[in-house]
Amino acid sequence: MRDKRVLMRLFALLFAFVLLAAACGDDDDSGDGGDNGGGETDTTEAEGGGDGGDTTEAGGDGEATGSLAGWRGTTPLPELTPEVEAFQARMDEVDPNLQDYNYGPESYDAAIVIALAAQIADDDGSAHAAEIVGVTKEGEKCTTYADCLALVEAGEDIDYDGVSGPHEFSGNGEPTVGSYGVLQFGEDNRIDDELTEFKTIEAPAEVADIPLAETEVDRAGNGVLTIGTLLPETGSLAFLGPPEVAGVQVAVNEINEAGGFNGQDVELVLADSGDTTTDIASQSVDRLLSQNADAIIGAASSGVTLTVIDAVVNAGVTMFSPANTSKELSTYDDKGLYFRNAPSDILQGAVLAEVIAEDGNASIAVLNLDDSYGNGLAEDLQSSFEEAGGEVLTIVPYSPDAQTFESEVNEVVGEDPDAIVVIGFEESARIVSELIKQGYGPADVPIYGTDGNMGNATGETFEAEG
Repeated sequence: MRDKRVLMRLFALLFAFVLLAAACGDDDDSGDGGDNGGGETDTTEAEGGGDGGDTTEAGGDGEATGSLAGWRGTTPLPELTPEVEAFQARMDEVDPNLQDYNYGPESYDAAIVIALAAQIADDDGSAHAAEIVGVTKEGEKCTTYADCLALVEAGEDIDYDGVSGPHEFSGNGEPTVGSYGVLQFGEDNRIDDELTEFKTIEAPAEVADIPLAETEVDRAGNGVLTIGTLLPETGSLAFLGPPEVAGVQVAVNEINEAGGFNGQDVELVLADSGDTTTDIASQSVDRLLSQNADAIIGAASSGVTLTVIDAVVNAGVTMFSPANTSKELSTYDDKGLYFRNAPSDILQGAVLAEVIAEDGNASIAVLNLDDSYGNGLAEDLQSSFEEAGGEVLTIVPYSPDAQTFESEVNEVVGEDPDAIVVIGFEESARIVSELIKQGYGPADVPIYGTDGNMGNATGETFEAEG
C-alpha cells in the first residue's frame, strides 16, 4: 500500500514539472493559482485571502483549506430532530458565539434531572441523589421539565427522555443507551453537517444490569437549590466549555420560569475546570463547596473528574458529568453521588470499531492520549475491532505536553495500517498535522477521531498552528 502511494506521488511530481515547464513562458507571476481541485495542493501557499478555493491557506499562514477533509469520527450526539434544532436555537440565544453544540444537550439534561430529583425528594441536600436514577427510567415518559414536573406534582413516577435522548440509567448512574453522531470534516476544515450519520447502541448486560447504588453521605440542604458548574473555560478541552455552559444556562432558565425549587429560583455558580495539567479544578471545587453547591455539573474531562471526585462526593454533593466517558468511573467508589449522561467508552469503542470496519479497513494503528480516557477508549476500541475480525497493529500512547509528535507518528506509520485512529483533545490537530507531513493525512489514509477532537475547534486549532 505504501509503495503504491509513493508511486502515485512520483507521477504527481512529474506532472507538476510538466505544468511548470509549460508556464515558464508566462509573464504573469501573480501566484493566483488556478483550477487545482481539492486536496491535491495542501502545501501550496496562496496570497492573501482571495478566492483561492481549496488551495488557499487560512489567514495566509495556516494549514491549507481541505487538509482535514475526510477525517471521520464519533461523538455522543442526539439525532438532529426539530426538537434538537429548537434547543440549539435556545443555546444560541444564551451564547450567540457558539461554534459547536457538543455536549450542550447532555449538560442541559444533567441540570433538568438534578432539579426533578430534588423536586421528588423535596430536598436540595444529598437525599436528592437517591432519586436521580429513578427520574430516568420505569415511569411515565416525559420530555420537558414542565411536563415532568406536572407529573411529579400529581404523584406520578416519571421517565425523563431528554434532548440528548433516553437516559435509562443503570444502578451506578450512567446511561445504558448511547446515541452517536459519525462526523466528518469537509473541505473548509470544519464539520460538514450534511455528512453526519447517526448510530444508536445499547450497553451490554454486564453494564446495564447493575443494582442501584446507595447514597452513603448525608448532607442537609438549605432550601435553595444551587447548581455549580465545573466546565472547561481554559485548557485542552476549552472548546467544549461554551456549549456545555450554555446548555446548563438554558436549563436553569426553564426551571426558574417554571417556578424554581421550593418557591425560589435555582442559583447557578460557574467555575472553570481547567485540565489535568493545572490545579484549577481543585480550587474551583473548593469555591463551589464554600458557596453551598448542592450539585456540580462537570467535569468534561474524565481525568479532571478523577482528581476532584473524592472532595465532591465526600462533602455529600452530587457530581453529574455531561461528558465523562472513561470506564474507570463506572466502578469508582463514588458514595452513590456521581452520575453521567455521556455513555461509557465501552459503547463508543464499539460504535467506532463498527464504523471503521464498515468503511472496509482491516487493520488500524492507534494514537491515544495517555490518561484514563485515552487508554480506556483505546482498549475498548481494540476489543471491539478485533471482535469484528480486524487487526490492531499498534497502540501508541502520548503525552499532550510533547513538543513534537514526530516519534509517535513514526511508530504508527511504520506499521502501514489501513487506517489510523487519533484519540485525544486539542493536541490532535498537531498530531494530524504531523501525519500529513509524513504522507499519512486524511487525503492518504482514512483517519478517525473521537469525541475529544471531532469538532470545529479542532479545525480552527489546526489552521492556527499550521
